[in-house]
Amino acid sequence: MANENKLNLAGLAKLAGVSTSTVSRALKDSSLIKKETRQRLQALAAEHNFSLNRAASVLRTQKTNVVAVILNLTDSTVQSTSDPFLLKVVGDLNHALNQRGYELLLSNSFMATQDWANYFISSSRADGIIVIGQGKSTTKIEQVADSGAPLVVWGDPTTKTNYAVVGSNNELGGYLATEHLINSGYQRILFLGDPEHAEMRERYKGYGRALKQYKIEMSNELILSCDITSKVAYEKIGSLIFEQGLIFDAIVAASDMVALGALKALKERDVNIPNDVGIVGFDDIAMAELFHPALTTIKQNTEAAANIMVEQLLAQFHGEKAKSVVIDIELVKRNSTRSS
Repeated sequence: MANENKLNLAGLAKLAGVSTSTVSRALKDSSLIKKETRQRLQALAAEHNFSLNRAASVLRTQKTNVVAVILNLTDSTVQSTSDPFLLKVVGDLNHALNQRGYELLLSNSFMATQDWANYFISSSRADGIIVIGQGKSTTKIEQVADSGAPLVVWGDPTTKTNYAVVGSNNELGGYLATEHLINSGYQRILFLGDPEHAEMRERYKGYGRALKQYKIEMSNELILSCDITSKVAYEKIGSLIFEQGLIFDAIVAASDMVALGALKALKERDVNIPNDVGIVGFDDIAMAELFHPALTTIKQNTEAAANIMVEQLLAQFHGEKAKSVVIDIELVKRNSTRSS
């Protein structure tokens, strides 16, 4: 196996019985090579542990000045590129990249195939990859990191990883949201979100820490798993009230879109916000301030995060090691909660 790991482009070509140029084009997924031949050579490279990332460094004669940005959506979610928070992050990344002379190539985890490093880096589509969201599974992200391709991830920076993660202190955000509700006089506080999602899990932990610190018992009936969309949140809150009544007096929502879905469901049932139920979101999207009542939320500084993500990616282009960075957050008090 040691010799296989040292296999170079010429060795792979000899093994396959083709020219080095044919191998080069096949590994770049060039349409000049028949599909069957491309697949055979790519499979042979994988079989012999031939590093496609290393091959790319040989094959590429110049930089693309393009960075691939992948929205890491899970199969079970209905969250999409129309999500306002994702659009904000993408917009801030685009601006940060353009300022440094790079273009943004947007994709998502459904379109980017199973092998992101090969699809974007080895094929010379992009110089590096920024992934938005760790999601429920980090397998594909870890594969990119293991390939040695330049990579930065927007997610939870407290996670132990072998790649750079830039993001907010999600646990602290969950704590601040819950503490604000407690200090505002709320006692039956519902957590609305998906604890299996990396960033949401940390927000859930912060929620639990605040309850414990203020000696409020955590109840399983006040933990409502919910996809990161307003539609699902709206349906979940509606079903809960129909089945059990108004068993809560406040909501810590895992995102602003989740909060707005819950708010809509409550208003349709003539629940007064914030007197009957207080709501705190997470993100501070533009709609949070425009909705009625305006949403109290945890603000994430996506502009600062975008600049740091791009800086950490560019550092890798120059052979430097990237690092994880925690972005400051802020509790923004508005009218969806009582004054504390």
